[in-house]
Amino acid sequence: MAKELLLEAEIREKTGSHAVKHVLKQGRIPAIVYGHKEEPISISLDGHNFMEGLHHGHRLIDIKIGNKTQKTIIKDLQYDYLGRKVLHIDLMRVDVTEKIKVAVPLELKGTAPGTNEGGMVEQHVNEIEVECLATNIPNSIVVSVKELNVGGAIHAGEIKLAEGIKLDSPEDTLLVTCNVVAAAKSTEELEMEEPSAPEVIGESKESEEESE
Repeated sequence: MAKELLLEAEIREKTGSHAVKHVLKQGRIPAIVYGHKEEPISISLDGHNFMEGLHHGHRLIDIKIGNKTQKTIIKDLQYDYLGRKVLHIDLMRVDVTEKIKVAVPLELKGTAPGTNEGGMVEQHVNEIEVECLATNIPNSIVVSVKELNVGGAIHAGEIKLAEGIKLDSPEDTLLVTCNVVAAAKSTEELEMEEPSAPEVIGESKESEEESE
């Protein structure tokens, strides 16, 4: 389930692109804390410590601002154009006693029987929305494909969720399918399928008359 991390924050007095670049050069990441009917606060976090926590699956973060600690959850991450470096973090305040809606990544497990019949497993979405306590957020939701045959599909409503976790995505959301992949056709086959050009009778008759 969800892990927690404690990070000390520094308040950002200045905002804007120049201020953001300055924060990033210092090895810190700009962030904003909002929610729970409190004013948003612009802060910065140590980049190394945040990324370490992120890579270890932390979703909940205790943010210490001065003498006050606030429990937050990562709501959004903005990356650079290469998708490698985090440029900004959105953190939402949460209460451990209330339920929240959050996107959780899917994890496929098992071998689909359909793959032995020439089928290929295709995952259509990477995550689904669930509702649960902030302290009960799963790191991932396992989707078993052990019974997936050719032509079969798995929808969100078929997934078994742990106690206390409720599906928030539509039940008919398509998650995984197994279908036979058609073999690529050769150039000769494609040419044979192309319809031949129809004979234009008028043109043929006119050309015969001209030749006479």
